[in-house]
Amino acid sequence: MKKVTGIGGVFFKCDNPQEMNEWYAKNLGLATSEYGTVFTWRQADDPAKEGTTAWCTFPQDAVNFKPSSKPFMINYRVENLVQLVAELKAANVTVVDEIVEYAYGKFVHILDPEGNMLELWEPAEEETSSGAY
Repeated sequence: MKKVTGIGGVFFKCDNPQEMNEWYAKNLGLATSEYGTVFTWRQADDPAKEGTTAWCTFPQDAVNFKPSSKPFMINYRVENLVQLVAELKAANVTVVDEIVEYAYGKFVHILDPEGNMLELWEPAEEETSSGAY
């Protein structure tokens, strides 16, 4: 089974998310909103399909990263999240929460051996470039 298919997003804490978004927009040309930005690309195995990768800033006190104390979280795109979570649980990987589903896909959070929060995302069939961010 194919597990990780790519990076769905990079999320990091900073002292002033708005200033960071403005700095990245001004200096690196990112088209940022209050949440960051979304990069749209074509899937290599089917160029007719678009995919997205999110880049988002969060305040230092953001709770989305807990129980990890790290200032970043990486979102990995995956296939068949339900089956993958069953395999991870069987391998004694820490699964932080239950799978949740939104119009743009299914999500769950796990911890790696050093306590880094990882978000796993199975995009919905008809992924849109607006994504979750």
